[in-house]
This record gives sequence, structure tokens and C-alpha cells, in this order.
Amino acid sequence: MADQIPHFNCDPIVTRRQMLQRCGTGLGSLGLASLMASEGMLNQAAGASAGSPTSPMAPKMAHFPGKAKHVIHIFLNGGASQVDTFDPKPALAKYAGKKLPMENLRTERKTGASLPSPFKFKKYGESGLEVSELFSELGECVDDIAFVRSMYTNVPNHEPSLMMMNCGDLIQPRPSMGAWVTYGLGTENQNLPGFVVMCPGGYPITESANWRSAFLPGAYQGTHIDTKHTDIEKLISNIKNKQQALPEQRRQLDLLQALNRRHQSVRSQESALESRIQSFELAYRMQMQASDVFDVNNEPKHIHEMYGQGVHARQMMIARRLVERGVRYVQLWHGAGQPWDNHDEIEKNHRRLARDCSQGIAALLKDLKQRGLLQDTIVMCGGEFGRTPVVELPTPGANAGKMNGRDHNNHGFTVWLAGGGVKGGQAYGATDEFGFAAVENKVHVHDLHATVLKLLGFDHEQLTYRFSGRDFRLTDVHGKVVEDLIA
Repeated sequence: MADQIPHFNCDPIVTRRQMLQRCGTGLGSLGLASLMASEGMLNQAAGASAGSPTSPMAPKMAHFPGKAKHVIHIFLNGGASQVDTFDPKPALAKYAGKKLPMENLRTERKTGASLPSPFKFKKYGESGLEVSELFSELGECVDDIAFVRSMYTNVPNHEPSLMMMNCGDLIQPRPSMGAWVTYGLGTENQNLPGFVVMCPGGYPITESANWRSAFLPGAYQGTHIDTKHTDIEKLISNIKNKQQALPEQRRQLDLLQALNRRHQSVRSQESALESRIQSFELAYRMQMQASDVFDVNNEPKHIHEMYGQGVHARQMMIARRLVERGVRYVQLWHGAGQPWDNHDEIEKNHRRLARDCSQGIAALLKDLKQRGLLQDTIVMCGGEFGRTPVVELPTPGANAGKMNGRDHNNHGFTVWLAGGGVKGGQAYGATDEFGFAAVENKVHVHDLHATVLKLLGFDHEQLTYRFSGRDFRLTDVHGKVVEDLIA
């Protein structure tokens, strides 16, 4: 049985030459650390444990002072129709039920005649921007919003387009935007995850790949919360330890961390081990604040009335509470699967989906603004692509044989931005007269990412991570900042 006893004294033999090399490097590191500390460049996270002064989530400095500190990304997964929401195209009515005077662009499925929007558009605000009746509540906020009506992406399929919008690549496993942002900036609250993902009812398609850290350290991946639950112990499994009080847990964790650090001392290249160590610390600290931040019952009555009822109102409110407490990146999905993927019954389904979230989104913008948080919080809203201005033709097993829906459209769609230094009250770029393809001031997803990173204080070409012998970045080898979107 003696051979089954664990051995902790596993330090390798160090030669004299290695010892001298390590001492020299260590002295240089000490000198650099002293210099950086004197310049205020070492910001240790408030509340970080004494055992982890170099926590990967400690606040960091960007390349230059950014206008924004936080991001709330509202994801209309499945692909909302731009011509029914934020990009009015009256020319479609002229050709209703007829072929457009142009060739239908290639999408995922066969398409036919013009399908005019069944929704009315109205001008709002001093800017006079038009918004569909689906999002009439959002019309009150248009002077703070920049509608990018000339978005485009590479393919009309959900999985690769989700990866492009979230991770900047169609196929290869790459870190998500939230992971890149927390890698670059850390987070302001060490008692909560820096990157929180809320999706009621389960997961979107491609699941956690949408918020993965890939080759970045695992500490930067998103933490998924199923917001269909209201009970904190269902929202976050095992958030409370019913067997031990915090002091006893702390002593137990300190012993565990000491053993883990010793184990790690000869395995310094295993990033997954460091991620596991950090996850234990975060899980312990979350007990102190998570119960409070996810419980909206303490919000006053007028705030609940402003956001409205339902799961989307609640998760919008939670998003504000998270950024208010220093969480860096919050992503809000509409629901499991791809709810906005309306290949048929687009009027019925889009009306229902917008009813779920329109009031809550508008309330979020107003609430952030009245608290002084909108000025340093980017709110971004859109899907992985848009939808065709023409009807999708019946396909067995695809759209129930109906001709009242739209196919996927990667050629032109709308994403809007507000807050965090965004120049509001404008519609940037344009699609053609029917809303099929971006034709004026075209903005690729890489350009959108580059612009958001600049608002956060980063040169997107310099925010890199070395992996497999090359420097990777969110925008790959592409991306151009859209300066007109920045105030």
C-alpha cells in the first residue's frame, strides 16, 4: 500500500546553471515590478485573495483611455428581420407578390417574390430615425442609438455566423469577444465573474462555443446563467454551502490552494490548472455577492414597472445590476435555440418575440442613462445575420409549406449600438432600396469588433495573444474602425 500514498515533494533537481539563470531573471522581474508599481501600473484587484496577487481577472490598463468600461450585448439569436425592425423599405410594397427588379441573392434556401413588411414604421426623436412598431418603446431612445444598417457577414448559416459574430471566425475555435475584453481589461469586481452570459431556457445553438475562451486562459470564458429560474440556488448551482460557514470554507480552500500551487510549480505551462485554481477562488467569493445581484426583488416598484414583466425584463434588470457592480461583459440571449429564425409566420412570431423584450431593452437604456452608467457602457443589439426581403419558398420539413416567412440573409442587416462613446441619433450605412444587401458604408463583423474594442481603449491590431507560434486577435487579419460611429 505504500506506493499508493500521495507524494507532494515532487520538486525537480535544478542544476547550478539553471539556478543562476532563474536568479538573474528573478532579479530583473523584481526590478520591473518595482518600477511598474511606482508608476501605478500594477492595479491589484480589490478583494482578491492574498494568495493570488496576480489574478488573471485583476483590472488592467487598456492601450489608451477608452470611452467605455463595460459591454451589454443583447443577442436576438436566430436572425431578426432588418426590414421589419430598424431598416424600413417602402419599395417592397410596390412589388408585393412580384419578382423584384433584381436577381435574388443566394441565401440558404430558395426565395421568391417581394414580401412587404406587415409592420408600420414611425419617426422618433430629434434625429427623426424610423423604427418599426415592433420596437416602439425603443423609439424613445433613438437619439442615443446608432443604427448600423449596412452590416454584412460571410455565410447565411447559423453556426458559422454565430461564431463570426461572437468569436470573429467562421470555423476555427477562437476566443469570444467577451473573453477578449476580459483578457484585455480584467474586471472591477473580483466577487463576480467578469463575463456573464444569460440565456433563458437553456443554450443557443453551438452552445458554450459562443462564449468560450479557446486558447486564452479559461478564467476569461463566460459564465452561463439560465434566467428562466428566479431561485438563486437554481440560477447558480451550489451557490450556498449548507454544511460549512465562510471561515471554515476559507481555511479549507487555503489548504486546497496551497496543494494546487505546489502541484502547479512543476506544471507551469498547464493553463487549465491555473483556470481551475481561479475558479475555486471565484466560487468562494461569489457567495458574498451573487445572491444579491441576481435578486431583483429589492428593486423599487417604479423600476419594475419601467422594465415590465417576464424573464426578459428581469434579465435586462440583472444586466444593469451587474455592470453597476463592475462586471465587464454581459451577454443577453433571447432564448434557447434560435427563436428569431422565422422561416414562416414572420408577422405572428416577430410580434411575439418583440413583445417579449422591447420594453425591457428600452428600460435598460433609460435606466443606465439616469444612473450615469450609459456613458461608459456600450449596449449592442442584433443577431448573427438578417433576413431576406423576399418570401421563402415552401421547403418540405423547413417551413410548414407556408409562404409568409423570410430566409436567412448575410448580405445586409442591422446592428445597433448605444452608450459608451457611441455617436447616437444616426443611421450609418444603408442597404439597397429593398434591404437585400449592404451597399453604402458597408460594415463587416470584423469592423464592428474593431470599433467596439476602440471604444474600450484598444487598438484591435495590438490586442493579441501568442498561440501556436503566432499572435492571434479577435479581428484575425481584418477589421477597420468605423470612426463615424464614435462621438
